[in-house]
Amino acid sequence: MNRRTAVKGLLVFTGGLVLLPSCLTREGKAFIPLKHLEVSAEEEKMLGEIVETLIPTTDTAGAKQLGLHKFTLKMVDDLHSPEDQKTFMDGMEAFQKMTKKQTGNSFVECSPQERQELIAAINSGKASKEVIDFYQILKKHTVTGYLNSELVMTKLRIYELVPSRYIAYYPVKASTKN
Repeated sequence: MNRRTAVKGLLVFTGGLVLLPSCLTREGKAFIPLKHLEVSAEEEKMLGEIVETLIPTTDTAGAKQLGLHKFTLKMVDDLHSPEDQKTFMDGMEAFQKMTKKQTGNSFVECSPQERQELIAAINSGKASKEVIDFYQILKKHTVTGYLNSELVMTKLRIYELVPSRYIAYYPVKASTKN
């Protein structure tokens, strides 16, 4: 056997061993790497549809397009206590069960009308405590992520440093008090 061929084969084999674990763990897992949460690709897709129901795409980008479901997962994974992470995961599972029980489908398979009705029911408190806790965490991070997104900060809001502009000539309305 030629030594050069043997070394080349060994390098290809070693490279394959290094890449193999990353190829095997990608299937069925969340798209973003998480340290503490075990989220499947299906759960991540469901979260994407929930945040899209909260902030839908109109003439501006919606929450799913902005990746706020991934932002929420990263925030829960990095910032919340293990108890809150367990609450989030348990609530997500309870949400899936509630959706399946009420509509017969998963949240992803539901029509937009059914999705809005489910979210409205949770907003009005017609769900279990687990689901409401999960929803509150998800909604809080979705709104925070949206308000701090590049889209909102650069195109929807006019950001001015404090103190803002000085407008010396500003029309003042006459006082209504006599």
